[in-house]
Amino acid sequence: MKRWVAAVAGLLAAACGETPPDMQDARTGYGPSPALVAPESGALPVVNVATPAPWRAGEGPTAPVGFAVTRYAEGLAHPRWLYRMPNGDVLVAEASTRPTRGGGLMGWVTNQVMRAAGALDDSADRITLLRDADGDGDVDQRGVLIENLNQPFGMALIGSHLYVGNTDAVLRFPYTEGQTRIDAPGEIVARLPYNAGDNGHWTRDLLASADGARLYVGIGSASNIADDGLEVEEGRAAIWEIDLASGRHRIFASGLRNPNGLAWNPESGALWAAVNERDMLGDDLVPDYMTSVRDGDFFGWPWSYWGDHVDARVTPANPAMVARARAPDFALGAHTASLGVLFYTGAALPARYRNGAFVGQHGSWNRRAPAGYKVIFVPFTDGRPQGAAENFLTGFITEDGRARGRPVGVAMDRAGALLVADDLGNIVWRVAPES
Repeated sequence: MKRWVAAVAGLLAAACGETPPDMQDARTGYGPSPALVAPESGALPVVNVATPAPWRAGEGPTAPVGFAVTRYAEGLAHPRWLYRMPNGDVLVAEASTRPTRGGGLMGWVTNQVMRAAGALDDSADRITLLRDADGDGDVDQRGVLIENLNQPFGMALIGSHLYVGNTDAVLRFPYTEGQTRIDAPGEIVARLPYNAGDNGHWTRDLLASADGARLYVGIGSASNIADDGLEVEEGRAAIWEIDLASGRHRIFASGLRNPNGLAWNPESGALWAAVNERDMLGDDLVPDYMTSVRDGDFFGWPWSYWGDHVDARVTPANPAMVARARAPDFALGAHTASLGVLFYTGAALPARYRNGAFVGQHGSWNRRAPAGYKVIFVPFTDGRPQGAAENFLTGFITEDGRARGRPVGVAMDRAGALLVADDLGNIVWRVAPES
């Protein structure tokens, strides 16, 4: 019922064109010690869907002075995630949110809201290969590497196998360097939690261990705050560790509502993740975050947020789990939907960016003034965030609240330029110093 009310409220807000004039992203909720305001409550939560306004020819997002933004690839179908192969090829996972099946009026309303945001198309369910053979920033060859997948997202190459994170399973494909097409069927390495009809947070990022023996998988919750009971959330809101030799898995860390952007910090060697926090507590709660993740960590979901801040909506309460909850390392703003994380290790960008983190923020829906819809940069020193988050790639949302694009995955091409997957604009953007 709570989810049904939220969806109805969203339709009403969208129909009334209820967009506030102040589109500035509030700085509340950024950094290592965010200001946590009091939670809001109300019968009708805010749902502000940004209407799509596609890029026109010659248009694009804005980077800092001294950088040029170009279209690395366009005409894609909801490009979500990027992965660079050792030979420089860039893989693009193309997948979209699927309509909720069944659910009566609630399901119908949810689908209408998602459709209004431009997020509910037929899922391409494929991985496209982009090849820039001479490293000049222009794609020379493009084609479908793997098709007929099930909402693919994360990718990882280990030895002679390419691993793909479908929404319901991790698959393993044989791969030879330079290969441009894989027709061999994928072998199921591990089945992942999956709810047919309404799968909630469906993205599954992958990250290989340094020795190639283990694979880490980010698995988001099925709902906002375990609305349909904890049984539905079994194995979810967690990072799994899979032993590739046996296929056995264990929960590496938990209490992470929707973990994505798994990455190894180049200085400390620690595992980091970007996490989308809960909704419907007000414009400035709860901040999404990026954090180091240790074996056995618990981050509070669903009972608490940012350590021991109790979410009174969750019943029954669980003080013992709240007491265990670890506060994250760095807040990324409430409702920004921070997804992609890239620790920059290239040489093409100025030295100040080296070892810092670029973060793709997909953008809000549960906020009066839109938040996110950009790529930010977080400086790091000795493996830890140092200094304030900085806007790096902006212009994805107009002054009147329409979405030109929505950045998701971030990667680095063979020349060291930044690549950004825009799953609303259906473009992969390339950002490099002006020549």
